[in-house]
Amino acid sequence: MTLARALIDVRPLRSSPVFRRLLIGRTVSVLGGFMTMVTVMYQVWEMTHSAIWSGAVGLAQVVPMVGVGLLAGAWVDRGDRRRIYLVATVGQAVCALLLAAQGFTGGVPVAGILALVAAGSCFGAVGGPAAGVFVPRLLPKEQVAAGLALNQVTGQAMMLLGPALGGLFLGWFGIGVCYLLDALSFGLAFYGAFGLPALPPEGEPSRAGLHGVLDGLRFLAGHRVVRGALVTDLAATVLAMPVSLFPLINAERFGGNPRTLGLFVSALAVGGVTATALSGSVTRLGRPGLVMLCGSATWGVALALFGLMADPWAGLGLLVVAGAADSMAVVSRTTIVQTRTPDALLGRVTAAEQIVGQGGPHLGNVRGGLIAGWSSGATALVTGGLLCVLAVAYVGTSTPELRGGADAVDGVDRADAASPDVP
Repeated sequence: MTLARALIDVRPLRSSPVFRRLLIGRTVSVLGGFMTMVTVMYQVWEMTHSAIWSGAVGLAQVVPMVGVGLLAGAWVDRGDRRRIYLVATVGQAVCALLLAAQGFTGGVPVAGILALVAAGSCFGAVGGPAAGVFVPRLLPKEQVAAGLALNQVTGQAMMLLGPALGGLFLGWFGIGVCYLLDALSFGLAFYGAFGLPALPPEGEPSRAGLHGVLDGLRFLAGHRVVRGALVTDLAATVLAMPVSLFPLINAERFGGNPRTLGLFVSALAVGGVTATALSGSVTRLGRPGLVMLCGSATWGVALALFGLMADPWAGLGLLVVAGAADSMAVVSRTTIVQTRTPDALLGRVTAAEQIVGQGGPHLGNVRGGLIAGWSSGATALVTGGLLCVLAVAYVGTSTPELRGGADAVDGVDRADAASPDVP
């Protein structure tokens, strides 16, 4: 294998100027989002010195995403996705501007700040499903996985850079400037999408309201490949998410050294960025289901071994492996969703994927904390990792289509293939 083939596939950047512009706008916007995340957490803590209020920041981001997501997906599948995305981007920018205004002036209670965060999350729940159709509509099918990998690696790079820049800018310029920079970043995201053509659904538009949501859920229940991809992601996050256990593991095994604790999260991100940067051979393979299953199982094994590890450097190495495996699993899951879902349903299915991707890690952190409270951090990590491997093995054996089998009609259960309820 040549190095050029192993490096991330950049063909989408050369073949599609529109995709290139979208990627630049998205990258800058993600950077601004991570800066705002740090700024909100800092401001809420400074105002309250309460762990409960700090935890409420996460709820303000996730609850609207879950509550609005599926209905937003049905709306997205009824109209011009480009226009809906632009409206959602403007809404997010307005929320960021209001956060900046209160950052400069002060006097807004914590509940008001969280309300603005929740409002921005609602607009994000609309914009996410709309943006979910961009890559498969702009790129040829054989380049979709590469385009998603480019999205992934730039997002992970911003996850490393954004919090650090946020902390620096907080110290240099204050809260208001950090929020203002986020608001300005949405301008580039808007510019990136403004030149898109109209993108109405290809096929029958979604039915209005709850009927459209139920149609999307019916598709997910009947399409074995897409369903298996989302179930695999839930198994990896709900059963084995380790982040909430890091402080306890650090105290149990590594003497509570804060420098070691900080390296845990960084190790996951370094593994993710490295794997995605070297994803060219994987995205060209054309077997996203197999890659996703192997990546999710490797994530579980690496975290279980991390729970047994007493040497900090070996533990960090296992976290790098876990981060790399998770990154490949996420790229593969998104590839499956965007290439196996009919365009007329893609907004709703992307909304479901967004809910799984946002909600699963939070549930996993809660699960890890509860198990650790009854036993220990090591026990929670080891049992979670092993349960993840067992769950992934079950999905892989019960869904041969994910391994490239031919036991189904494009991943739709044969019993359901003739049903008009399953597209």
